[in-house]
Amino acid sequence: VLDAASARAATSAGARFLVSPSLHRDVIETAHRHGASVIPGACTPTEAVAAVAAGADAVKLFPASQWTPGSFRDMRGALPQIPFIPTGSIAVADAPAWIAAGAVAVGMGAKLAAGTPEESAARIKDLLASLR
Repeated sequence: VLDAASARAATSAGARFLVSPSLHRDVIETAHRHGASVIPGACTPTEAVAAVAAGADAVKLFPASQWTPGSFRDMRGALPQIPFIPTGSIAVADAPAWIAAGAVAVGMGAKLAAGTPEESAARIKDLLASLR
């Protein structure tokens, strides 16, 4: 979601949370006005702090491919108050390392859902087992 009009359309359609690749203050304001949480994207500590200052409920670390779980852990040490969700090119096998480094969640799309529904279900089952 990149603008207030899209935020309003999404919340009108029933969206409970909105995600963006970047920070748009009008999206945060519109979403909150309509009871939705907002997770804008940020790639630097400065952008993440600005997102939280603007009212973000969490911050999408995007693209996460520019980080490693280790470098992310270092940043989290300085910004423990920010709930981060790394997203972008995260492999299923790497998700536990991101969670161990302090991510509250990770975003995965095609790498998690690839293949048949049965293959995806097995991959999800294995991922959940590795996170326990």
